[in-house]
Amino acid sequence: MSTHSTNRRVAIIASHGGLDEAYPALILANAARQSGIEAFIFFTFWGLDIITESKVDHLHVNMAGNPSAPMPTMLAGLPGMESLAATMMKKQMEELELPTVREMLQILHESGAELYACELAMKMFKREQKHLVAQVKDVITAGDFYDLSDGAQIIFT
Repeated sequence: MSTHSTNRRVAIIASHGGLDEAYPALILANAARQSGIEAFIFFTFWGLDIITESKVDHLHVNMAGNPSAPMPTMLAGLPGMESLAATMMKKQMEELELPTVREMLQILHESGAELYACELAMKMFKREQKHLVAQVKDVITAGDFYDLSDGAQIIFT
């Protein structure tokens, strides 16, 4: 157990929207909350997919161009490979009893973590707050993000 100050804060920037890219931010925020650390996540650019109602349950695994992918890029880019990889990853997560992305967002919300969407990215992708999952507290600017993250450790995922 840590003996650090109880005023610890973490600000996580989630800029990627793949299934495999969503979990690092969500797990880090969850671990922070379980450790009594104040946490918030700023979803920007493709990271908005993680909190977009129509996309949250359909995130893919980006295989093409991923140097850690277990198959050559030439095969990874074939139609259906991202869906196959996502299906395989979801099966593995079920075996590990890892909550879905939607469930993780609810767990974070209930634990007191704050979820924010980037205003500029929202405009770029023509989304409105009504398109986002209910757990999103607000749509904020990069300047708002800096104000919120004052004194926090910033993690970019």
